[in-house]
Amino acid sequence: MNLLKELKGSMTIGISGHTKPDGDCVGSVMGMYLYLKKAMPSATVIPMIEKPGEEFNCIANLEDIKTDFNPGIEVFDTYIGLDCSTEDRYGDALPYFQNAKKRIVIDHHISNEGFGDASYIDGQASSTCELVYDLLEDKYMDIEIAKALYIGIIHDTGVLQYSCTSPKTLNIVAKLIEYGFDFPKIIDETFYEKTKLQNEMLGRALVESITFADGKCIVSKIDRKIMDFYGATPHEFEGIVNQLRYTKGVEVAIFMYEIDNMEYKVSLRSRGLVDVAKIAKFYNGGGHQRAAGFTIKGTFHDCVNNISDSIMIQMSK
Repeated sequence: MNLLKELKGSMTIGISGHTKPDGDCVGSVMGMYLYLKKAMPSATVIPMIEKPGEEFNCIANLEDIKTDFNPGIEVFDTYIGLDCSTEDRYGDALPYFQNAKKRIVIDHHISNEGFGDASYIDGQASSTCELVYDLLEDKYMDIEIAKALYIGIIHDTGVLQYSCTSPKTLNIVAKLIEYGFDFPKIIDETFYEKTKLQNEMLGRALVESITFADGKCIVSKIDRKIMDFYGATPHEFEGIVNQLRYTKGVEVAIFMYEIDNMEYKVSLRSRGLVDVAKIAKFYNGGGHQRAAGFTIKGTFHDCVNNISDSIMIQMSK
C-alpha cells in the first residue's frame, strides 16, 4: 500500500484504534497522527481513541487525542482504522469509520478477514506499529514518530521476547532507536512500572489462581465486587494474564474480569501448543495464535468449563 497515494485529496482524516487502547494501539495511532501532520500539513488530522494510560504520557501531542465521540457531526474524507480485527472493536468511534468517504484498515491480527475500502493486513507482523512503519516515508520521520512506534512494538512483543518478534521486527527497532530517544527509560516507564493498585490486583489474581489439566492450564478472575472495593479499572489488569502464563508447566493462561452481571472479558495466552485465536474466534473475539481475547456470558465456572473444553480439544490432538 502507498499510504500517501491512498490519502491523496483527503482534507479531513480521522484515526482510531480499539477500545481500551494498549501500547500498540496508542503507538500506532499517535505514530500515524504525528506522521500525517508532517506529510500532509494542509489536511486536518484527528486521532480518536479512549484516554490512554498515564504511562504513555511520554508520547508527543497525546493531548491532541479526541476522547469524546459525537457521531454525526463530522464525515471524514478518509478514516484510518488501526489494530482492530473487526469493526466492532472501534467502540464509540465506529460511526465515524462507517460514515467516512474512504476507509483504510491497518492491522496485524491473524483473525482479521479484511474490511474497509483499502487495507494492509499481515497476521505475521509483530504489531500494528510494525505495519505503520512499513508505510511511512523516511523523509517525514522524526524522533517523536519513532518513539511512538517503538512503544507499540515493545508492548506487543513483550520487549522483543514473544514469538511474533521476527528479524524484520528487530531491524525496524534498530532503525527506530537510531533516532536517539532513551529507549531503556521508555521500556521501564511504559512496560515494567506498575502502580501500587496494579500490583495489588496482580497479587490477588496470582494468589487466587487455579490450575487444571494436570497443571497445563491456569485461570484467575477479578469480579465486579473486588473491582468496586479497590476502585480498580481494566487498566489495572494489564500484564496479569502474561504473569499467569509464566507459571512453570502452564501451556495456557486465562484471565477474566467481570464487566457486567455474569459477563466477563477474557484474555488468553498460550506458549504455542494451543492456538487461542481459534478459541477467541469461536466466541466472536480475535487475536493471535498465542494471545487473544473475547467476551463471554455465564457464571464464572460455566465460562471456565466452556473455555477449557475448547482448550482440551486442541491439546488432545
